[in-house]
Amino acid sequence: MLQQTQVATATPYYQRFLTRFPTLHSLAAARPDAVLAAWAGLGYYRRARHLHDAARVVVREHAGRLPADPDAFARLPGVGRYTVGAVMSLAFDHALPVLDGNVARVLSRIHALHISIRDPKGARTLWALAERDMPQREPGEWNQALMELGATICTPRNPRCDKCPVRKHCRAFAEGTPEAYPATPVRRATSHMRRAIVLIERKGALLMVRREGALLDGLWEPPGVELTNGASARAALEAELARLGVKARCEPMRQTLKHRITHREINVALWRGELIDGKARGPARFVNHGAGRVPLTALARRAAEMLK
Repeated sequence: MLQQTQVATATPYYQRFLTRFPTLHSLAAARPDAVLAAWAGLGYYRRARHLHDAARVVVREHAGRLPADPDAFARLPGVGRYTVGAVMSLAFDHALPVLDGNVARVLSRIHALHISIRDPKGARTLWALAERDMPQREPGEWNQALMELGATICTPRNPRCDKCPVRKHCRAFAEGTPEAYPATPVRRATSHMRRAIVLIERKGALLMVRREGALLDGLWEPPGVELTNGASARAALEAELARLGVKARCEPMRQTLKHRITHREINVALWRGELIDGKARGPARFVNHGAGRVPLTALARRAAEMLK
């Protein structure tokens, strides 16, 4: 969960997730939809699928015990170099480094390097420094200290250099320009999109479609269409509903939602649908959106709240 997400944000999800799946066996035995539902709202859902797949591998191939061998652990789905270093050093005392944003900032300032962890060449240099400085004794304490130093003292803005225990070794501090490091990565340009979604209720359930593809795969949200080149939202929505075996009269709600996914900013027009005929088919079904059994996108949850 801490891949791409801050501790304060992840903590309540972590607690609820462990209540739902207290053991690797319970997680491995769960349905994919149940895992995604427990993760819903945290984003980057590929992590949840990888975690579920990893639990299954551990139960099937390692008798339900997390492998203590770094090579075996690294072969689990979703496990990269940072996760290997963090888990293996903290839990099993292997002398392996970690490199996250906080550690990268500390290292770039100590060595006065205008490089970024997001740049492949910069990342290789920083990993090499982290590996070179790695002590053989208490590697978990060392890694935690580096991460904590970056999180609490060597912060991106207004670093507390007067409180830093290693400032005498820091070249950026000696230069008097700690905030000049690390290099600022080039941000991906924001793309703007227009969508329309239609909300159709039946006996307290809301028509939902299971998304497919790389983005939000396996999550559910109301039927929707992307609007381009002045396309008619009504005609596009009714065509999409027909594809799903549903006939409905669509009317605009005169409400919109601003929604953002990674670098995409989406303006979503809400429509209300009056069911005329048809049974949902294919990737669509009527869902009790308040039960928490189906993994909903953030957009679906916001739209359902507006219906209340």
